[in-house]
Amino acid sequence: MGEEKVKDDPSAPSAPGYSVGDFNSTTKLAESQIISDAEYNPFEHRQIDKPNSTTGSLIHLLKSSLGTGILAMPVAFKNAGLLFGAIGTVIIGLICTHCVHILRTRIPVLGFAETAERVFQYGPAKLRPLAGFSKAFVDYALMATYFSAGCVYIVFIATSFHDVINHETGNDWSVRIYILLTMIPILLIGQIRELKYLVPFSALANLFIVVTFGITLYYIFKDPLEFDDKPMFSSFGTLPLFFSTVIFAMEGIGVVMPVENSMSKPQHFLGCPGVLNTAMGTVIVLYAVIGFFGYVRFGDESKGSVTLNLPLEDSLAVAAQILIALAILFTFGLQFYVPMDILWRKIQDKIPKNKHMISQIALRSGIMIIMGGVGLAVPELEPFIGLVGAVFFSSLGLFVPCVVETVFLWPNELGKFRWVLIKNVIFGAFSIFALVAGAYVSIKDIVALYTDDEGHTE
Repeated sequence: MGEEKVKDDPSAPSAPGYSVGDFNSTTKLAESQIISDAEYNPFEHRQIDKPNSTTGSLIHLLKSSLGTGILAMPVAFKNAGLLFGAIGTVIIGLICTHCVHILRTRIPVLGFAETAERVFQYGPAKLRPLAGFSKAFVDYALMATYFSAGCVYIVFIATSFHDVINHETGNDWSVRIYILLTMIPILLIGQIRELKYLVPFSALANLFIVVTFGITLYYIFKDPLEFDDKPMFSSFGTLPLFFSTVIFAMEGIGVVMPVENSMSKPQHFLGCPGVLNTAMGTVIVLYAVIGFFGYVRFGDESKGSVTLNLPLEDSLAVAAQILIALAILFTFGLQFYVPMDILWRKIQDKIPKNKHMISQIALRSGIMIIMGGVGLAVPELEPFIGLVGAVFFSSLGLFVPCVVETVFLWPNELGKFRWVLIKNVIFGAFSIFALVAGAYVSIKDIVALYTDDEGHTE
């Protein structure tokens, strides 16, 4: 893309040539002006009121991808088989990382939606009218994605406490009662509005997750593992659940740009090793290890969270379930930050400033209550994770970045033999497959829960 493309449409804003390598979400751009590459250092033009440290940003990014999904990896491997699961996890992890790298632009403190908008605005003339639509689509898709993920978090926390407390006390309370109890701390944590103040929660959550992983790995490896009865490949019918679960687990794309935008040293985000590559490399390794060996240990008995397979007769296993429930609870604030930041920016100008505080409290509380209601309606982890991963994370984390890069480079900068276009078509087709097939299988499982006479929600 360059000046030649912009000149095709005299009414379009002028823009100098720049390459996808300059596509960085940390640069400064006036609404009507793009500064030339020769005179522009993006990091000198950032204006951040409350910058976050490199370490804090790494903690946030790790936490955005290390949540309920990683604990469902043994189930994902059950739906894929040992060999296919291991290879597929690495490939999906690399694809997710690549799609984050795609979303880099020369616009300051830019969010995901603004990236899509600017690419269409300076893209091919016929696509420029879609700039506003692309921004709105990504905004609303991000909100739907992270509100849905928050519903999964609520169900996960409630399920963990349900198993522990019912076992220890002999109660027979349903998961739905624990969802209602979980909403009390959720309503408090969801009121935190600054990423900087969420760092201590993320740090504690990471610590709890590390301890839980250690305990989980202890139970996985304490006895000899049996590999012979585990298939290398499961079946084509269960592959959609594998893909949707892994995509849900790894995709933290909505948090990536807000995290980078809040950094005091954004130049540390990309590059080698960089915050992004360090975080995603760690994530891929952890996911593969937990998924592979968790499935070898628990086989077809693998549950929506591997911690739910641990023996509740052991106090160490009980501690693991409590710690991971607290970790996900502390993570909720970070996941809730993204959609609320988008929503508030859209409506804040319509509300008198003297009512901003009470409006924020009421809005956040109302949305969290709705999220709790969704959890009450579908209090089962496995199909819920699959549905959210299939419908939201596959389209937002894979499909949209491929479209954005293709439009940005169209038509003359797609590489030799247009390899970038071919790559994006393949990734896009994969995301559509994951969306359609994963959603179908997940919805089918959810419907089965309500038609099963025995029920599974207690």
